[in-house]
Amino acid sequence: MEKRVVVGLSGGVDSSTAAYLLKEQGFEVIGVTLKLSDVDECNIDKQVCCSTKDILDAKKVASFLGIQHYVIDWQDIFREKVIQYFIEGYKAGLTPNPCSICNRDVKTGLLAKFAKKVLKADFLATGHYIKTDVHFGQKVLKRGKDTQKDQSYFLALVEREVIDMLIFPLGDYTKEEVRSIAEKNKIPVSQKSESFEICFTAGKTPEEYFKSLNIPLKEGKIVHISGKVLGRHKGLEAYTVGQRKGLSVSWKEPLYVIEKNPENNLLIVGEKDYLLTDKVVAKDFNFLVPIEKWENVSVQGRYKQKPVEIESFDYKEDSITFYFKEKQYKFAPGQILAVYQNDILLGGGIIERSI
Repeated sequence: MEKRVVVGLSGGVDSSTAAYLLKEQGFEVIGVTLKLSDVDECNIDKQVCCSTKDILDAKKVASFLGIQHYVIDWQDIFREKVIQYFIEGYKAGLTPNPCSICNRDVKTGLLAKFAKKVLKADFLATGHYIKTDVHFGQKVLKRGKDTQKDQSYFLALVEREVIDMLIFPLGDYTKEEVRSIAEKNKIPVSQKSESFEICFTAGKTPEEYFKSLNIPLKEGKIVHISGKVLGRHKGLEAYTVGQRKGLSVSWKEPLYVIEKNPENNLLIVGEKDYLLTDKVVAKDFNFLVPIEKWENVSVQGRYKQKPVEIESFDYKEDSITFYFKEKQYKFAPGQILAVYQNDILLGGGIIERSI
């Protein structure tokens, strides 16, 4: 009896090729497309996912492949789980990562449970560039073959119970190879450009997005780390830790955002060396591999960041402090800290602070 797999069919070349490969391998393939927002256009020349056009493209692909296809409207869930998280995070002075939260609570985590319970699927497949393997006596996620496209970082918060149901047909391919497969087999979206932006902001900066929602930004003081007031900021939502451009203040040396202080509505700035730290703290940690099995640990504080080697780590209650082998520039609080052992994803948490 052939295994049934639900494919998260976004209407892009990656998920469409994943569905094609699975059908070729003999799976019973069902395409599911999620309608998550009503954003159809980007205010810059970049593609966003989850638009009406994407849904229509997904329908074309499903028809071309001869597979069942469902469109599920989860806009309310997405608004509650992801958009509100994004808004509240920025208002709290953080730099939230909505894509990782979406994977945990909607696109991967919730869809896997829906596929199993409602569609009686054995697996959920996506077009992520991720590998799976068996280590430590369990299924694990690993970095994809294409190091420029590896997306394991975004799945660091997905629950352990979901991992066993996930398969990634593109893990052993490069983006060029995937596009070539799509073109060779005349998949309708083979020439479609990639999506780059956060889907619901339509290419807007956080500042622009908040203004579009009529959420006022509260101006405040820009303060040098020495205590000297240098000017006024537009609202803490417009800045992130490590930012240099757009501060609009004068100083004898280039200044960077060192910290955001939402309690007093202060933007703390200083010279680049003030960004250096020897540790980072992550909370709400999601263990994909038990901590007692960790060795040779490295961490990644943003997508495509070069992994940072860890000297040691200290787990207390709900947080883990990671001590760097060499000082690093601060990671932005609110971002995801993904933890690896070589190319194996061990888990992840939300960055609380870089001290």
